[in-house]
Parts: sequence; C-alpha cells; structure tokens
Amino acid sequence: MAVIRTTVIASLWSAVSLAAQSTAAQAEDRALVIGIGTYENLPQDMFLHGPKNDVKAIQALLTGVLKFKPEAIRVLTDEKATRQAMLSSMDEWLVAGTVPGDRVYLYFSGHGLQVKDTSGDEEDGMDEAISTYDIKAGDDDWTNVILDDELEAVLEKLKGRAVTLVIDACHSGTISRSLSPQAVSGLQGARYLPRPFAKAAKQPATRGLRIDLGVVDKPAQLTAGGLTAWSAAAAYQVAWDDVRLPVEDRHGVFTSAYIAGYAPGESDANGNGLVSNAELFEYVTRKSKEYCSTLDDCDNLDPQLESIPEVLGSSVAKPEPYKAEQTATEQFQTKPEPVYQEAKTEVGGVPVYVDANPVTAIGDIVGKVDTGDVTVSLDTGPILKKGQSFKISVTSQHDGNLVLLDVNGEGIATQIFPNDMAQKITPLSAGSTLTIPDDYYGFDFEADGQGENMLVAIVVSDAVDLKDVAPSTQGLTAELDARRSLSEIVARLQKAWSGDAENRGVRWSLGTLKYSIQ
Repeated sequence: MAVIRTTVIASLWSAVSLAAQSTAAQAEDRALVIGIGTYENLPQDMFLHGPKNDVKAIQALLTGVLKFKPEAIRVLTDEKATRQAMLSSMDEWLVAGTVPGDRVYLYFSGHGLQVKDTSGDEEDGMDEAISTYDIKAGDDDWTNVILDDELEAVLEKLKGRAVTLVIDACHSGTISRSLSPQAVSGLQGARYLPRPFAKAAKQPATRGLRIDLGVVDKPAQLTAGGLTAWSAAAAYQVAWDDVRLPVEDRHGVFTSAYIAGYAPGESDANGNGLVSNAELFEYVTRKSKEYCSTLDDCDNLDPQLESIPEVLGSSVAKPEPYKAEQTATEQFQTKPEPVYQEAKTEVGGVPVYVDANPVTAIGDIVGKVDTGDVTVSLDTGPILKKGQSFKISVTSQHDGNLVLLDVNGEGIATQIFPNDMAQKITPLSAGSTLTIPDDYYGFDFEADGQGENMLVAIVVSDAVDLKDVAPSTQGLTAELDARRSLSEIVARLQKAWSGDAENRGVRWSLGTLKYSIQ
C-alpha cells in the first residue's frame, strides 16, 4: 500500500454491520412462483413452452440451495394464474404473511408487454406489465394485466423484508409497437406480446427515455427498501424460451442460466467457494449472450440487476462448507480455508455472507474474470519490502477511462487514479501504457504495512459518469472503504447503456494484480 495513507478507517463496511444480535424468532420465508405458458384468450402460436419447466426448476432452487420450506412456497401456473389470483396471492401470501426481517421471493415466467399509460406517470407514455392467464385484447390495448404501478405498490408494502424479484419476461417497447401479431408468431420463443392490432410496418428503433427494469420504475426507492431485482433483458430487448431444445424440454434462457449460476463451479470467478450477486450477474449475462449469438433475431441480450451496491459482493446463498479439490501434488500441502463473515445489511434484516478477506472479496464484488484485457504491473515485481519505492503501470487493450484502486488486507483502499495531481487526464488509448507516478508527480510511492494487497484497474470504454463515485478529488489522499467504494463503481457499470441506439450493457474491462509487502 502506498505510504500516502496515514490513518485507518474505523468501519470495515459502514453499510454492513456484523450480525451479533440474535433475533427473537426464526425469519418466516415466503415465496410466490408464477409461470404462465398457456393463455385463455391468446392463439396457440403465442403460447410459451418454457414456463412450466421454469417453475419446477425454481422450486428446486428454493427448497435446495436457498433452504425454503416446501410449505412456504405457493405456485400459480396457467389457469391458476389469473389476474385476481396473482394479486391476491401477492397481498395475502407475501405481504400479510411476512413481517420486516423475513425473506420474500417473487418469481414470474411468461409474457411481458407494454400498454398505454393512463395515470400520466410514465415519461414514455407506456406502462410495463406482466401477463396473466386471463389477459384480454381490448379495443386498442391489452386488459386484465398487472401493471408496473400495481407491482410497485406490492413491493412498497414489503419494505423491510429481504425481497428477491425475478422476472423472466421482457417489455420491448420498440418491438411491441412495431410488429403485428402475425409477424410475432414467426419468432417462436420470444417472451413478449405485441400490442393488439399493431401495424406490421416497422418504425424507427429508439431507446426511449427510461432505461431500467421493465416492471420497476423506481429502482432506487425500492432497492433501498430491501429489494434485489433480476430481469431477463434490458429495455427494448427480447427474453426467450430456449428454442434449441425439443418443445417439452424448453425453459427460459435467463432462468436456466440464473439457476445454473448458483453452483460455485459455474460462476465463482475468484474460486473462493462463494457465489456473489455480481458473479451470478456476470455469469447470467455471459450465458445470455452466448444464446443470443445463435439466433438471427436476437440483437443483444443483457440481463438486469437492481440492488443496493453493497449487495453485489454478498453471497446469493449461505455458503456451503469449503471443499477444495486437490491434485495429487497438493494433497500433502495445507491450504487455508476461506473464512466467511456473516453480515447484516441496513435493509432487509436478513444476514448475508461475505468473504472476510477484503482482498479476496474484490472478485466477489466485481464479478468478472480477469481475462487479460487490462494488465497491471509493478516495476519492482509483485513482492515489495516496507519502504521500497515502486511505480504502477496499466495497459489496456481497449480505449477507455481508468479507475485504479489499491486495496490492502484491512479493507482500506486508495484511489490511485483519477487524481488531481495528474497533469494530463485523458482516456487510455488501446495498447498505450500509463505509469503512475511519472515525473510530473514529483514523488514516489513507498510500500507501507505488511501482507497481501491488490491493485484493481477498471477501464470504462463508454462515457459513463463516475465523478460522484470516483471523484479525482479523493485520489491519492482519501482513505476509502474498499468494499463500499468498489461496490458503488461496479453498480454504476451494470446499468444498461443509454448513450446510443444500441441495446447492450456498458463496456468495461478489468485488470488486477495481487502483490505483497514483507
């Protein structure tokens, strides 16, 4: 760690405190699982084959990895999933059946859609909605649906619970306004409904004014109340049944990846046995893009995650006891087991689990695998002696703006770049190397402290404004809470990109370097 730092912050993670206090009663878990593949008033070519399999898979996830009791799960499928049944179950099963501090899980698999906004609270004039079994085509729009406003009212009542919302549907405004039902029937497996009586002529594709989860208009307000929300696609993208499979074996592309990612062997990027929300998000995104690349009709597929930033590095489930697979040459060597720290977020009231080692936890927070797109090096090599001078070099394969953090074993971070001392602050050019400090700084870094540290370089290729989460004014001088600072940066980079007409996520790359001070 650079010797610029003088004091140690008192809090390991101010938004997360150790769950030392015991609760008076066991949390009451409640889950509502909804899957609709057949519809009372829709033609069969608009039916979906995946939801019935999605529901079974989610039930297994809930009773297995997530430890929900079977009697705590209510399932509504097809004809049981009417508008009245869905709304009443949300109200009396989830809201009335739980209290603050309980876990609540709400899952929907089926068609998403947009209808004309009648309340005047939508900037683009459209309400997002999820379908019901008894959805109907009105004179000029769908009726008997559940609007985003109605779902948000339910979520508002659930404040204080640890709520997980998972929507495997889409709300593609561009497509639903520009394709007729006849055109849509040719896109088998697409999980959206066109507006009834839409004209077949294509309209210019626009991003619209709001980029957020299809059925959550106020994500910041709701996530602050305890919500972690997953959605299969960004606005103006299409969610899919996996049409590569036989009809009876189909499932939602998103749901399948989401469930598979709970296995550490699939998505645990840093190999510490803990699957974090950020790691699961990166895994689901990668799998969705892999599927999209096999379809001519799929331009992009970017799942969405909304939560408070501090949730990114926490485990999606209570970690199992660590069991490292050892090779023949390793079986006689002693390997320290990862230590997990039980923590309690300020919202939700349910304990979560994080890696107690702040350096290892970096991988849980960023979620990405270091693929070598960004390389970080020290001119001295990765082993330093206390008081030794060193320089840091960063090279990126992509153009972009750099954020460089230095994290020590106590969870304290120094923002190396950006900083106010740099004479020239310009984006990194692909292939060019930035060395810090250079001759303009007038000082050297000196190794301080002892133990493992990690340099984290993030190169953002899109013009994302990070000034409020990584301002140059805090560069080189401020002592930062590493978990919080990194979480806030990564949370910003997970948003859908709205700077042009492309339907995609933000482009950013990661490079890390672990080094030690002796």
